[in-house]
Amino acid sequence: MPERTSYRPPFTLTPFALRLVAEISEAVGRYTVLAERGLTPQLRRENRLRTIHASLAIENNTLSLEQVSAVIEGKRVLGHPREIQEVRNAFSAYEAMPGWAPESEAALLEAHSLLMQGLVDEAGSFRSRGVGIYKGTELVHMAPPAHRVPLLVGDLLEWLSHTDEHPLIASAVVHYELEFIHPFADGNGRMGRLWQTLILRRWRPLLAYLPVETVIRDRQQEYYDTLAEADRAGEATPFIEFMLTALRDALAEAVASEPDAFVSTTQLDEPENDPASDPASDPVARLITVLATGEAGTAALMTALGLSHRPTFRKNYLAPALDGAWIEPTHPEKPNSPKQRYRLTPKAKRWLKQHPTP
Repeated sequence: MPERTSYRPPFTLTPFALRLVAEISEAVGRYTVLAERGLTPQLRRENRLRTIHASLAIENNTLSLEQVSAVIEGKRVLGHPREIQEVRNAFSAYEAMPGWAPESEAALLEAHSLLMQGLVDEAGSFRSRGVGIYKGTELVHMAPPAHRVPLLVGDLLEWLSHTDEHPLIASAVVHYELEFIHPFADGNGRMGRLWQTLILRRWRPLLAYLPVETVIRDRQQEYYDTLAEADRAGEATPFIEFMLTALRDALAEAVASEPDAFVSTTQLDEPENDPASDPASDPVARLITVLATGEAGTAALMTALGLSHRPTFRKNYLAPALDGAWIEPTHPEKPNSPKQRYRLTPKAKRWLKQHPTP
């Protein structure tokens, strides 16, 4: 019997990460109860299609969600043959997921074979050459030499098979480490996201149908920036916090975006006639409307609102919107971060559905 590895991926469990684990665990409990009666086979399929569409969009696949659905249904689609093949492959891989053990190297290679068949020569095999990741002409990450890949992947999967870390933490660590090792010639991003879903599925099967990739796609630049930040730090900690935040928000959106399928406890606490279910001021409503197109920083929000006086913006717009839980910061643990941006909460998104804006 082989000796248990002493390898442990480098990361630190911060108070913020532990708080997110507690929040997600509580949300998963509510989501499970609600989903058991509301997550119909049709809705599961729709969430799976959203997952595939978002994960491929992160890799520059240009097919729309409607086109992805048509490809899966076997209909003819006007699009690039490679992009169509990517959709078929991804659907096959996600459908095969229940048969895989996340700590199995054979399963990892089989998954890559399904994801990349017909797209690369080394589908289902570790890369045979060195690889670097570039941003334009700048080298942003040099992956370990090809001859070390089997050992590094083996150590990672061995750690996964024995770790006592919470599956939320372990899944994010494995996701990051697969991006760092870059074990394949192509498809590493897709594999990292797929394998995190597989680990989460074993913890809570319903998470296999949570389209967290849609949140990552909406925060794609932050996703890449956090990977780079983790590389510079030499540990997965920043990426763990990012992925936990994405999971928390995906859970909130899954309930808020399907009012006919789910009845959230938040909605029950906010009846339609309750004054608390509407913004207390016109400035807050305007800020919500601006953020309807996506998250933004202070400067961009002030420009969109036609404001030039920062104290006025903070007093009349930002502070009341935050206090009323209409918006939230993307970096709550770093309030003064230059990367700080703001996004709508599920509560604000529900309000927008009831109050269409021009």
